[in-house]
Amino acid sequence: MTFSAQLEAFEKRITELEAENKRLHDTVAYLTKQLFGKRSEKTSSLSQGQVSLFDELPPVFNEMEILADPKVAEPNLQQEAAKFAQKRYKGQRKDQIKHLEHVKKVYHLVDAGRSCKTCDTELAVVGEEFVRSELEFIPAQVRVIDYYRETLECRSCRKNDKPYMEKAEVPDPVILHSLASPSTLAWIMHQKFVNAIPLYRQEAEWQMLGVTLSRATMSNWLMVAARDWLIPVVNRLHQELLKEKYLHVDETPIQVLQEEGRKNTTESYMWVYSTGQYGNHPIRLFEYQPGRGGHYPKKFLTGFTGYMHTDGYTGYDKVEKIIRCYCWAHVRRKFVDALPKDVQSPEVTLAAQGIQFCNQLFEMEKVFRDLSQEERYKERLAKQMPMLEAFWAWAESSRQATPPKGKTSEALLYAVKHKEGLMNYLKDGNCSISNNLAENSIRPFTIGRKNWLFSGSPKGAAASAAIYSLVETAKANGLSPHRYVEYILGDLPGIPFRQYPEILDDYLPWNPDIQKKCSSSKTGK
Repeated sequence: MTFSAQLEAFEKRITELEAENKRLHDTVAYLTKQLFGKRSEKTSSLSQGQVSLFDELPPVFNEMEILADPKVAEPNLQQEAAKFAQKRYKGQRKDQIKHLEHVKKVYHLVDAGRSCKTCDTELAVVGEEFVRSELEFIPAQVRVIDYYRETLECRSCRKNDKPYMEKAEVPDPVILHSLASPSTLAWIMHQKFVNAIPLYRQEAEWQMLGVTLSRATMSNWLMVAARDWLIPVVNRLHQELLKEKYLHVDETPIQVLQEEGRKNTTESYMWVYSTGQYGNHPIRLFEYQPGRGGHYPKKFLTGFTGYMHTDGYTGYDKVEKIIRCYCWAHVRRKFVDALPKDVQSPEVTLAAQGIQFCNQLFEMEKVFRDLSQEERYKERLAKQMPMLEAFWAWAESSRQATPPKGKTSEALLYAVKHKEGLMNYLKDGNCSISNNLAENSIRPFTIGRKNWLFSGSPKGAAASAAIYSLVETAKANGLSPHRYVEYILGDLPGIPFRQYPEILDDYLPWNPDIQKKCSSSKTGK
């Protein structure tokens, strides 16, 4: 090999090592940010130096600025700040407590002070003066309800040696041969699945109330209650979900112990299926499965035809007769992750441009939110289609000019690779631009997972899925999860819903009676 050839090879190798070194530095910076940095994806905190780079965006990217009415004056920032600062209003404190029970407490003068200090005449009551209001916290208390039933006898028949007796009906227990009541179970579920308090901490709280209630007992109660009374309602909700035209799907890992033929460290998954923002009824269904294969959503969504919003996971391609709408929030997230720490890096411009474009799409969606389906469809084609065409041209050219194996190149490649799915939301005005609805639905589960870490068995994971389904569906329908679950557990036992499945319609969260009895409003009863 000649000297020039060796020199050329060395220079090539040095260039490769420099690129590899930069990639490793970017990876370390990204992981450090994920571990210690802010987890928010908001981009308003970008420095002024980075914001100035947006001035170089292609003209069509600035669609929002072009569409703005120049005749509308800019708001007075001082006035806006003053309005923001005026959070209080006259009577605000009174409005906050008007729905609560008020107990009047009057303080009287002691006997020594009830006479005139001038002439020693006894003072007469002329009125009362209001001083202040305070909130009083009444700690939880536990009591035992002992059930008895009356027994009646016909004395006449008894005299004729034809004994006849009647006994009063008693509500069926929610769990046979246990101390569990609907209110107890609902509170345990509320604490774990709404407040993310694991059972071992609840065990300590029950002990403080004077009740020895082990976490094993509570766990068994939850599984039995979910199996007998909650899963039938969830299955009925599943039937309604399959009738919808727009769905959002996501999944997250869960560790489940005692899975047959699997190690305890093997990852299982919790899937969430949500109806769309503009669907008929808000439904959030969770399903535990031992894996992440695409055959799980395929089976769960058998019979569904319509638009399915997801991330870029290829497993969803196994679901038949659907149109996949990919998530623009994932595209923006890729560009946020690609934003270098070094503001002097030339890649800052590319990452910032990608973020700016995605932000403008989302801002336009806020404007279109209250439009009808047809109006939203037309507005998207008229105002977003030109922006998208410019974005794809920019992304393709930028990808070819960007060094491979970097975060910016990865973000551009992700966008270009999923172009078709990212454009599908334009086909229907009721489609969403992101899969944030499913991600927001599954977030309470991920928060709880940080506290209770794992499920003790597949049955426990299935019970958790059922309870999360009802809790999140209740929230989406404006219900109190605690009231809704307690109502089901208290009313459904003894009802022949297995012989007459249509009875379950009375327990769906949008039923008028359920809305009235389980409202999340402060005045709801």
